[in-house]
Amino acid sequence: MFHLGLTGSIGMGKSTTAKMFAEEGCAVWDADAAVHRLYAKGGAAVAPMQEAFPTAIEAGAVSRAALKEIIATDPTALTRIEAIVHPLVAQDRATFLASATSDIAVLDIPLLFETGGDAAMDAVVCVAIPDGVQRDRVLARGTMTEAQFDAIRAKQMPAKEKCARSDYVIVTDTPDHARAQVREVIRDIKEKLRHA
Repeated sequence: MFHLGLTGSIGMGKSTTAKMFAEEGCAVWDADAAVHRLYAKGGAAVAPMQEAFPTAIEAGAVSRAALKEIIATDPTALTRIEAIVHPLVAQDRATFLASATSDIAVLDIPLLFETGGDAAMDAVVCVAIPDGVQRDRVLARGTMTEAQFDAIRAKQMPAKEKCARSDYVIVTDTPDHARAQVREVIRDIKEKLRHA
């Protein structure tokens, strides 16, 4: 099975592109969705997080809002949270890959390069749009301020660098253009698999 890492900065159209890969028959695993499952009531992260950060648990689930407050006040918290969550996310991904039946598995990981996850991929595809369009898309959602958006972007590798390090780049300016590029990436990978 071919492991295709899918990455891109906030507001670039990664989730929409992941859906297009799924619609084209690829198995798609979403890192953010995995974290949501782990944090939900009964999720594998709840007990270890309760032990490390009792105030982060609300109604039997991990509260992301409470975690943000903890991280803001405790400089060691993020490293401790990652030490709990990253191995659980890796296990979730391994379970997904073991049961996937498609010849191409798309692994949707926002911080793929930042976490070194690209090393485990057969190829990487990055979604991209101009910076101004990215800012407009994110702020139009109404879920964050410009300052919050800038803070998130500051933590992410610059889009130009992500694109330069990727095997494929999909420009998500229009849905039709993005879908055509998704199909081209799949065609190219299937061609490589045939000649492997």
